[in-house]
Amino acid sequence: MRLPSSIFVSVSLFTAETTAALYLSSTYRSDGDQIWQGLTLLFTLVTSVLVQLTLTFIHRDLSRDRPLVLLLHILQLGPIVRCLEAFCIYGSVGRVEEPYVSITRKRQMPRGGQSEEVERQVGQAEGKLFTHRAAFARTSVIQAFLGSAPQLTLQLYICVLQQGVSIGRGTLMVISLLSIVYGALRCNILAIKIKYDDYEVDVRPAAYLCIFLWRSFEIATRVTVLVLFSSVLQLWILPVVLLNFFLFFLYPWVLFWQSHSPFPENIEKTLTRVGTTIVLCLLTFLYAGINMFCWSAVQLKLNDPDLINKSQNWYRMAVYYMLRFVENASLLLLWYIYKTDFYRFICAPLLVLQLLVAYAMAIFFMLVFYQFCHPCRKLFSSNMTQGLWDCSALLCLVCYAPDRDAIRPIEKAGLDPLAPDPTPHTETANDTSYDVANDTAYTMPNDTMTYDMPNNTTHEVLSEMNGDLSLH
Repeated sequence: MRLPSSIFVSVSLFTAETTAALYLSSTYRSDGDQIWQGLTLLFTLVTSVLVQLTLTFIHRDLSRDRPLVLLLHILQLGPIVRCLEAFCIYGSVGRVEEPYVSITRKRQMPRGGQSEEVERQVGQAEGKLFTHRAAFARTSVIQAFLGSAPQLTLQLYICVLQQGVSIGRGTLMVISLLSIVYGALRCNILAIKIKYDDYEVDVRPAAYLCIFLWRSFEIATRVTVLVLFSSVLQLWILPVVLLNFFLFFLYPWVLFWQSHSPFPENIEKTLTRVGTTIVLCLLTFLYAGINMFCWSAVQLKLNDPDLINKSQNWYRMAVYYMLRFVENASLLLLWYIYKTDFYRFICAPLLVLQLLVAYAMAIFFMLVFYQFCHPCRKLFSSNMTQGLWDCSALLCLVCYAPDRDAIRPIEKAGLDPLAPDPTPHTETANDTSYDVANDTAYTMPNDTMTYDMPNNTTHEVLSEMNGDLSLH
């Protein structure tokens, strides 16, 4: 069993960002900046409450007799306690022989056109650790895009207005940026595990490095562009943000209504229709928050039983990055036109060029990842670069061709990866292996042996170990 390092990283980022935000808010209070103090505390406390609720919901503490754990969550100490519990479970593995195990089956990546299936036994302790990893995977994404991203934007905006960076503010900005990049990286790994759930996925260190650089350039550039634009056109930043947010919030719902599919009922067996609607709205809210700052590797599909689109659509990705690049360039152009003497000490043309090059570097590392470092690139039905080239040609034809029927064959060509198996798969995708430190993902098939846990039925144990994708 591998060390639960991703849990430690998640808790460390959560604790460090909360501590830095509380310290910075105290300095704002001493300086009399009540507005900045209130906003800093708002982004910190709201995220902390959401993290506590997520951990409580996933571990189902409300239906179990654990008053001390609930009290610690109320005191906002839940992540620390869960981390200590996970490491205690890891330390106890192998000391006592477990009477119940489960068997997992995974296919290896094709070598020479053949793919072998391997089996592995999973004990009770390892199953509990899977649940902890799944819980912290969710909280990392929530913390990154509903807390750290707004916090980083706010603090950078304050730095621009005050023309200076204090030690406390700079520390919080660095931690927030790392938290966002880490959350985006977890989204990428999750997408890989879901789309190729039947395979034993081995994510190499080079893949992690490419994703880290890709997301770092993309997110840092996006936040800087928004801050620069808002510093000169304060009233226009709100329509830009709201338009972006509502477009991505409504997009999954529009696709769902167009599909004429029945209302999803399999999210959680204890939820009513109203509760299911609230969960779906929160899910699309998080999806919109992610796409506000970067491309979401996990694409929602509300008419799918798992609520996740498992196909790799190069066309959608190409359209997103083309439009986002044009939007960033347009916002920088407006900033350059309307900038005041406030920026007289900055070489504006050089700054614009640097930001555009940084975003181009993000796209470059993305291409490198999908072309050379993607762990499942052998399963792609077409070359990734050729797929994006076809997408670019399609966009040109859309602008000039009057007959759209002539371009439909191109749109469908080479956009999806090769299906791993011609037979349909009904297994639930495993997001519990969202762990960055893990090299291999394992699902818990529904037809395997199960083990007993206190206050849980067999169905609940498998549900906790597999993870509920609807929370992503």
